Amino acid sequence: MKNKNNKPEWVPENASDEHFTSFVMKGVDSVHDGLGGDTAMDFSFRNLKKRKTLSLDDYKNGVLNCDINILARAITLIESNVHIDMAQSLIKEILPNTGKSLRIGITGVPGAGKSTFIEAFGSYLVGLGKKVAVLAVDPSSTLSGGSILGDKTRMENLSRLENAFIRPSPSGGALGGVARKSRETMLLCEAAGYEIILIETVGVGQSEVTVRSMSDFFLLIQLAAQGDDLQGIKKGVIELADGILVNKCDGNMVEKSMMKVAELRGVFHYIQSPTEGWTPFCDSCSALENKGIDNAWNLICGFFDNVKNSGVFDERRHLQRQEWFKSVLSEEIFRKFYSNEKVKFLYEQLLHEIKNSDTPVTLAVQRLLKESEK
Repeated sequence: MKNKNNKPEWVPENASDEHFTSFVMKGVDSVHDGLGGDTAMDFSFRNLKKRKTLSLDDYKNGVLNCDINILARAITLIESNVHIDMAQSLIKEILPNTGKSLRIGITGVPGAGKSTFIEAFGSYLVGLGKKVAVLAVDPSSTLSGGSILGDKTRMENLSRLENAFIRPSPSGGALGGVARKSRETMLLCEAAGYEIILIETVGVGQSEVTVRSMSDFFLLIQLAAQGDDLQGIKKGVIELADGILVNKCDGNMVEKSMMKVAELRGVFHYIQSPTEGWTPFCDSCSALENKGIDNAWNLICGFFDNVKNSGVFDERRHLQRQEWFKSVLSEEIFRKFYSNEKVKFLYEQLLHEIKNSDTPVTLAVQRLLKESEK
């Protein structure tokens, strides 16, 4: 017989008990459906321990001892805008232990095989006994702001190696194709003892030059079918490269790849080297088949020998710190400008006026700047 008290909540108040056939079956007295008594499983989350809050010393010691978990949490701390004071205190604490790595920026158009190359190149370096950190930057959506962060998944073999550390980060819409806090992240990896930092950028074309200001060596990954000599000169990123590798030189693309190498070597006759006393190289490789990776490393080593002996290496590091200062200063000025309540109010008003063509854009900018100076 049906229990009248077990009728569904949506049953009309005046429904007849005799003719209304739906009812709710009473469940099992257990913390898990279908299991009762001693066999019941406790799925409550009350006993889960909250992750320990780390102090500044915890972060510092963990990074210096290359504790991967703490290093990852320290990078999250740096990337966050919530604990800015602690993040900057951590950078100050670990700063004496930084600056000893080789910073290699790697760029190229989407589809050039940057991630595949980095996995092959990083695995080769780990095989030589090096500790390698990869800062892989993925583009952020202009609509949702989210990023897929799939580069670590692509570098499956490299991520398994003990002396390799891969950190994917969102670009946050940064024009230069690197994450906003990539410089600080790089310092943390250096303090953790990673000897080679590979910075993979988004790969969006000519705007991708910010990596030049934070790397010692700038490597451009190209493909065989990417324009002629003149088109190569027009690509501003080429004149910033210390070396170019034509990737995917395998299968039926070997002949075309070698022709591309010859073309790009010809381009170097028309542009000035970005590094004093160094002639950029251009060679081919196949990251998929692991060909040319050792030769690429030998060429890069030749670069570092050259710039360290000539003093260009130290000078470039000085310029990197100056560029970092300018970048952070610009961000802080920008942030304070838009946090001004008067500016916020006038900004929205001017947007409305510009939309209706009531105010010229240049005049609106001048009004906004004058308001911020009051």
